[in-house]
Amino acid sequence: MKQEINIIKVGGAVVEDAESLATVLDQFADVHGHKVLVHGGGREATRIAASLGIESRMVNGRRITDQDMLRIVTMVYGGLVNKTVVAKLQALGINAIGLTGADMDIIRSHRRPLKEVSMDDGHTEMVDFGYVGDVDTADGKALSDIVESNIVPVVAPLTHDGRGTILNTNADTIASAVARALAPFYRVTLTYCFEMPGVMRDPEDKDSVIRKITRESYAMLKADNVVSGGMIPKLDNAFEAISQGVSRVVITHFNDIAARNGTTIL
Repeated sequence: MKQEINIIKVGGAVVEDAESLATVLDQFADVHGHKVLVHGGGREATRIAASLGIESRMVNGRRITDQDMLRIVTMVYGGLVNKTVVAKLQALGINAIGLTGADMDIIRSHRRPLKEVSMDDGHTEMVDFGYVGDVDTADGKALSDIVESNIVPVVAPLTHDGRGTILNTNADTIASAVARALAPFYRVTLTYCFEMPGVMRDPEDKDSVIRKITRESYAMLKADNVVSGGMIPKLDNAFEAISQGVSRVVITHFNDIAARNGTTIL
């Protein structure tokens, strides 16, 4: 029987706040057995870009990444945020290693082509996302070798194209790709942690968490505009993971990593 592994993704708003980060890393340290941490860092990238006079542009929750922004996200995601998390895990007795997709060639992607995107007002337009990567392959064997050496991978949301270019890649997508790559080797639970208790019918009502979402109910939730914006790529990645062998996907509050009382994707 396969051993269990937990892939836990924490959003940028969590890792960029000292108190929230301490909470989530304490809980992560208490997770038994094999585990991987995937982190975001978008708000810190936006803040540093603004301090340097570089505009941040977003479309449907996705960052447009020109050459200047690519430099920013590479420094922030692969450096500042990633190494801060690794250092704090070492202080908690977790032997961690920080990785981007380029390290050990663990995640390779291609630059996203021009894409027709539905905008908030209903019209569509072609968008050039710049140096944004869509994942092609993730090396589960390389990741499992690290895990089996009792080292915890901490993965930043950066990939590479195999030709020397780093690409900015959505952290939820990274987490899904890592989970899918490890599914042949382990029973995988993928947990997305953020500031809310789960997927909610009413963002103002914390008791409105939707406990279970199927593909059928997801389609209805999107049609009714209950689910929108950045939650859509998160759920898309969740269903992609389930379809490719991941045992369970949970979306929950960062205070609730162990209990997982949020939303379960079926």
